[in-house]
Amino acid sequence: MSALAVALTGNPNTGKSTIFNALTGAQQKVGNWPGVTVDKKVGYINYKDRAISIVDLPGTYSINARSTEEKIVIDYLMDADVDLIMDVVDSANLERNLFLAVQLLEMGMPILIDLNMRDEAKKRGIHIDIAKLEEAIGMPVVETVGRKSREILLDKFTNTVMRQYKASDMVQAHIDHVKAIRESDASEADIEEAVITARYDLIDRIVSKAVTKEHAGADISEKIDRLVANGVLALPILLAILYAVFQVTFNWIGQPLSDALGDFIGGPFTEWVSGILAALDVEEWMQSLILDGIVNGMGSVITFVPLIFVLFFCLSFLDGTGYMARVAFIMDPVMRRAGLTGKGVMPLIMGFGCAVPAIMGARALDSEKDRLTSILVTPFLTCGAKLPIMALFAAMFFPENAANVVFLMYILGVVMAIAAAKILGGTLFKDKGSTFLLELPPYRVPDMQSVLLETWEKGKGYLVKAGTIIFAGCVVIWFLSAYNMDGMTEEMGDSFLASIGAGVSTLFAFHGFDTWEAGAAVISGILAKESVVSTIGILYGVGEVSTEAEDALDTASLLMQSGMASAFTSLSALAFMVFSQLYTPCVTALGTIKKEAGGWKWPIFSAVYMFSVAWAISLLVYQVGSALGF
Repeated sequence: MSALAVALTGNPNTGKSTIFNALTGAQQKVGNWPGVTVDKKVGYINYKDRAISIVDLPGTYSINARSTEEKIVIDYLMDADVDLIMDVVDSANLERNLFLAVQLLEMGMPILIDLNMRDEAKKRGIHIDIAKLEEAIGMPVVETVGRKSREILLDKFTNTVMRQYKASDMVQAHIDHVKAIRESDASEADIEEAVITARYDLIDRIVSKAVTKEHAGADISEKIDRLVANGVLALPILLAILYAVFQVTFNWIGQPLSDALGDFIGGPFTEWVSGILAALDVEEWMQSLILDGIVNGMGSVITFVPLIFVLFFCLSFLDGTGYMARVAFIMDPVMRRAGLTGKGVMPLIMGFGCAVPAIMGARALDSEKDRLTSILVTPFLTCGAKLPIMALFAAMFFPENAANVVFLMYILGVVMAIAAAKILGGTLFKDKGSTFLLELPPYRVPDMQSVLLETWEKGKGYLVKAGTIIFAGCVVIWFLSAYNMDGMTEEMGDSFLASIGAGVSTLFAFHGFDTWEAGAAVISGILAKESVVSTIGILYGVGEVSTEAEDALDTASLLMQSGMASAFTSLSALAFMVFSQLYTPCVTALGTIKKEAGGWKWPIFSAVYMFSVAWAISLLVYQVGSALGF
């Protein structure tokens, strides 16, 4: 069976990924290109005794090697052994899309031009003569309508021999002209301007030969944009849609599924595993490891899965409609003040629900700078796991102003995220480019196959990559909480965790919460922020307490009768809240950062810098408060 290597390239929003999904279905692998956080998608299929591998290259408007995506495309096409390059073109925007095709031809790369979304072009009164376009360029051309053209493309792949094609006389004359321009004595800026002008001159001649246009009036996308992208209603409509996504993910669908899964793992599944271990007469320490360490620890990770799948389904669905480009357009002026582009708003908003899907959502951003900045500042926001801590301490120590204090923590997280984004953008990522080219694609009904495949790939990545890291973290925390120098212990207060907590507590000697219980709670919060409340309940002798924010008043009344009431003052409680709001992300988030950033450098940096920021800000709160007599 002979093999065929195909590479798909094209501008963003041309339907390239929809075609890739239609061609490969579930037979694809998603990873990262070496050293970057850009998705690498490769699919494998067999068709008419041909083994075909298809690479979906990142969408780019050009190959000038300025952005990460452009470098990936040019390096791959120059170095890889590719039999066929297909440039996917939006038929309704032929002039702009042909710019990339012309660059590829200048480099001597024969290409198959795919006129995609021909149905939308016809609705706009745009008619393209395929024979005349092939004659003008000298390359083969195929017409497609996204997901409906699988057989057409596969036949074209297997029957097209690219070495039989060569650039037309008009294109070859352009190539020679560009070569002469580059060999001239003009300045680099003048040369680049002359080359760009020559490219658009060629595109104009190609279009004039092959394209005719009729006035079709305003299309449906323009009519919708008059409502959802105008200066008055755009922001309210955006907030309503984001609120709906938030509610679907964290209230209506995602959270109930997550709660049900958590109840199952913590109830019937745990009882079933416990029964098996007891029947097998497994050693007590092994039972504790499996039940307390692995089942409970990994259970807390698995319960995030419904949230992640629901969130990414919503985002993929919105992206498929074309609305996500409008979100970036609406929010770009605001986000630029924070050192990001308009596309950065969605991951940050999701950070109020959970940092894990928010960090994963950063892969939708255009530049490496924006992706890393978003990943590193999102954990400052008040996620759902931090809310129980804030609600508990506010109910205990600020009963008259509990809501205001919790709201203050939300504001603190937002302010720190914005400040961190500005600082990171001006220091660590100062030399990294942050491009923002915005195209408003037409509104369309999303391709559900593409939506479901994208949702699955992102969710699967969380399970496989982040889960392995969290598994190791769960075992380590279990060991520290269950053992001391004399062996296994029933009392957590005698464990390694308590000893480490006592050591950690010395870091907070000037913060007002330098007890070993507070130190142990800080450590447990690195495993999962919501475990801070349960750890405090155990360490202060109350037993298991609810980690739900809505139960904060009941939990507070129980803890007020314990030693916790005397261990904290209102000021030290506020300092602890500030620290908990800002310090090191949980293991789940750190594992996700490692997966998304492609190494240990950034999760380690995130853990250290966020801990340092939290330590400094909480110290400032306590010391200034003390100086003011609080």
